[in-house]
Amino acid sequence: MSAILKAAEVAARRIPPAFPLEATVAVNPFLGQTGEDLATASARLQRVAGVRAVRAGADHAAAIEDGQLTDAVLAEALSASTSPLKPKDLASLKAFAAGTATCEPTALPTVADLAAEATDVDWPSIIEKSVGVWAAGQFDRGQALWSPAPDAEAFASWRAWATHDLTPEIAGLTGFCAHVAAAPDTADRAILRAAEALGLDEAAAETAFHRLYMELGGWSQHARWLLWHAELTGGTDRTMADLLAIRLIWEEALLAHVPEIGEKWAETVSAHGAPVKPSAEDVALAILQEASERAHQRGLFAALDGETAPKDRPALQAAFCIDVRSELFRRALEDVDPSIETIGFAGFFGLPLAHKAHGSDVVEAHLPVLLNPAVVTTSHAEPEKEKDARIAARTARAWGRFRQAAVSSFAFVEAAGPFYAGKLVRDALGRGARSEKRTPAPWVVGGLDARAKADTAAAVLGAMSLTKGHGEIVLLLGHGGQVTNNPHESAYHCGACGGYTGEVSARLLAALLNDPETRTGLAERDIMVPEDTLFIAGLHDTTTDEITIYDDGLPSDRGDDIRRMKGWLKQAGKITRAERAPSLPGATPMTIAERALNWAEVRPEWGLAGCAAFIAAPRAATAGRDLGGRAFLHSYDWQADDSFGTLELIITAPVVVASWISLQYYGSSVMPDVFGGGNKLIHNIVGGIGVIEGNSGRLRPGLPWQAVHDGEKLMHEPLRLSVMIEAPREAITGVLMRHPEVRDLFDNGWLHLFRLKDGKVDARYRPGLIWAEPQELLAA
Repeated sequence: MSAILKAAEVAARRIPPAFPLEATVAVNPFLGQTGEDLATASARLQRVAGVRAVRAGADHAAAIEDGQLTDAVLAEALSASTSPLKPKDLASLKAFAAGTATCEPTALPTVADLAAEATDVDWPSIIEKSVGVWAAGQFDRGQALWSPAPDAEAFASWRAWATHDLTPEIAGLTGFCAHVAAAPDTADRAILRAAEALGLDEAAAETAFHRLYMELGGWSQHARWLLWHAELTGGTDRTMADLLAIRLIWEEALLAHVPEIGEKWAETVSAHGAPVKPSAEDVALAILQEASERAHQRGLFAALDGETAPKDRPALQAAFCIDVRSELFRRALEDVDPSIETIGFAGFFGLPLAHKAHGSDVVEAHLPVLLNPAVVTTSHAEPEKEKDARIAARTARAWGRFRQAAVSSFAFVEAAGPFYAGKLVRDALGRGARSEKRTPAPWVVGGLDARAKADTAAAVLGAMSLTKGHGEIVLLLGHGGQVTNNPHESAYHCGACGGYTGEVSARLLAALLNDPETRTGLAERDIMVPEDTLFIAGLHDTTTDEITIYDDGLPSDRGDDIRRMKGWLKQAGKITRAERAPSLPGATPMTIAERALNWAEVRPEWGLAGCAAFIAAPRAATAGRDLGGRAFLHSYDWQADDSFGTLELIITAPVVVASWISLQYYGSSVMPDVFGGGNKLIHNIVGGIGVIEGNSGRLRPGLPWQAVHDGEKLMHEPLRLSVMIEAPREAITGVLMRHPEVRDLFDNGWLHLFRLKDGKVDARYRPGLIWAEPQELLAA
């Protein structure tokens, strides 16, 4: 591979994937920068996107002014920095916070930027619109009624389209169609030719290419998802290279069209050739970010003051997803009755499923995006009911297409529009109908033999640290968010279930654990589940804090126990809604459920906004502590983890997924123009992939502004995640040694790591597999 094509590959890997709307999954926007620290990543993003990866100094100055950032935490963060560029003392650090040296960053210009300056034609906007129109059709996932080239590769498709698109020529780029027609017929050759014409050498190519990828916005991230998805199953995808070739052809044409910008472009190429290095300001702002995180950590240290006494056998053991929204409900539920205990585990409950829903043959991946499905399941019912479901689904799709099609949409409004007046009024007032339809119970295609049942159950219970001490009822609660008229609905569902709700996983596991063959096999594996332990599946609606219980053959003689459980859940829901309501603009505890049905509500819930910590420990370490709905709580008992296989799984999967969530919220808050989804009020869905604002051509990845901001202030405090694990230091260190890509997250500061002992913070991890002793904890 030539050096130029290698640079293109490296640049492509610096782009994070953006998952389609049908299964939105949070992604770390710094995925391609985890090999460098925050200050260096910030310097890189200033060059290629014109944004800093840190908050403005003024934000930190305000925190210093109101006492959130004390001299003590500022001094700790300053002392912990190893950069030779760090401020010499506390006063100098505060000067950076006051913004004395701060100026807004500007990305290095593209040829299109320079041409726009020279000609007064907005070439970047023309390119954005032109590429966006083509990409919307090329990557459509079923929204459009037709696609111009449904089976063609992206580069070939664009060349065929662009040779007939007169928009550039009308704007003044004479001969562009002929230029495209004369371009090489493969992306690699087009990249090499354009790089030569633009004077890009090996040193300059990587960030120059990265710059063009960033300008393409969400389209680059969608292409990166295509590559991610292909590589997950051992394949590959060329769309990233195709998009780069397309954008380089534009640059090549504009440089030839406006030759007077040649000198300025040569200066830009020279700037791209310089190594990416942080400035003193970048380092200072990263230290201030570290200080904010240490301030939050001090509160965690105070809250985690030792384990509580163990309880007797619980009447109810409720297993929730580790999602931070469950922390409030878990705390409320345990307060309702002392015989209740809660558990935290990833919401797919250890079952990596490829699922076909009722009335559908579309395969849904109900598992973390880091994994491949291992079990095929379906909710298909008996033939007659399945046939009815399919007919209903096809009718709904046909009706929807009739309403949206270019010609029939007008007839629809004329003929049927008045009949929707009542519905529009009800929906606008939040009085829409709530769906009560239950789908058939899921089942494993082909079934499982007795050994497979027992092996699967034993693995799941072991990972949950639930091999003993089972309650009378063990409630397995998946979760999902009920919202209306929201393109990002799947973002409120379960990230561990691939952006779907956790219903299927919970129902399947409950049925498996109640199966007599499973129980017999578990006993043979020394996992003794009491005969009277009943596993029940449910779904936690995080928007309304209501719980749905699934009666998949529950025994009639446990009716009293189940009614008592439902009463406890109802009480806990009321408590949780009362705690959540003050943070939701215009909400009261009585109106939260209505907001979920209101198609005009832009903030039905806050999702995972505020997430700041991940704690893997026995529940005794966190029970009764008010963590503000900001912590992922994973149940883990290291003393029952003989080979530390569960610890390794936690660090390499749930911790990584939680870091993606945390950093997506961080990116959408700190860099909303680049890594945020924009304004919900003007969103238009494109191709079922993502959203654009108004009629622009730029696909917007990440979270909408209304998901992190209440109109006056940020509702998500941008902090890198603090990971706290109760396990021996050497066991944690061993996992990091075996997984260098995970170690990078901690060594380069994208995550903080602490070791807990008996429910208290005992040590802080420092880069290089070093642990700071307890007496050094605050200064480390």
